[in-house]
Amino acid sequence: MSSQAFEPARNALMLNELRLPTMGRLWTEFAQRSDKEGWPAGRFLSALLEHELAERAKRRIERHRDESQLDTTKTLASFEFAEVPMLSKAHVMALASGDSWIDKGATILIFGPPGVGKSHVACGIGHALIDAGYRVLYTRTSELVQRLQSARQNLQLPQALVKLDRYDLIILDDLSYVRKDQAESSVLFELISERYERRSILITANQPFSGWDSVFPDPGMTVAAIDRLVHHSTIFELNNVESYRSKEALRRQRVQLENDKANRKRQSSKDCDNHTKEPMK
Repeated sequence: MSSQAFEPARNALMLNELRLPTMGRLWTEFAQRSDKEGWPAGRFLSALLEHELAERAKRRIERHRDESQLDTTKTLASFEFAEVPMLSKAHVMALASGDSWIDKGATILIFGPPGVGKSHVACGIGHALIDAGYRVLYTRTSELVQRLQSARQNLQLPQALVKLDRYDLIILDDLSYVRKDQAESSVLFELISERYERRSILITANQPFSGWDSVFPDPGMTVAAIDRLVHHSTIFELNNVESYRSKEALRRQRVQLENDKANRKRQSSKDCDNHTKEPMK
């Protein structure tokens, strides 16, 4: 091989052509270290490949997080497990690692009144799964139902379901708020049936199963949907918990009152100092 093959500009062009941007950015630095420290050729190549793979994994996770539509502030690290004693942190963290339940297409169901942290836990699990290499989609159930119904009207429902199949987990938030007619409810049932035992679903709902007749007007469809969801499921019931949003609002109010009090005290002290410094007339 001619010495021309080792010219920096030529190597940079070839790495760019091969779409290896990290190696293209680092190879000259690593080559200098390799020459200085006497690395074997295998170590030099391995070090470059490891950095390329690590950067690709990082970019992939960033893309998956962007497409997930998850609230970036709702992570498991920011969730106050102490405020929800019936929710096992160890259990949630185990689910957040994915593994077997995701591979089996199992389901997580989180029930509880508004404001107790259902969506926060769901998003937190979603973020953790993305970090573990899975693809996740978060959506309000009503919004996804509308999208699927529009796809059905345009004779594109099978294609829409195939696109959703690329996600290892779909988080359907606020299922209880869906109040649709028979046609729209049936697309939600088709989504559940399509993913059954293949791809996972996480559902949050304010109402227990007994209230789902308002989501699926046909009692037979309600029973069939629930049967599929509970077959391989983990169920969390966050009942008898004070609203997290209400507690957070009260906390912010207390902080604001304390800040206002401190500001008034500082202003009063400042006014007193200014009065003291006024020259005698």
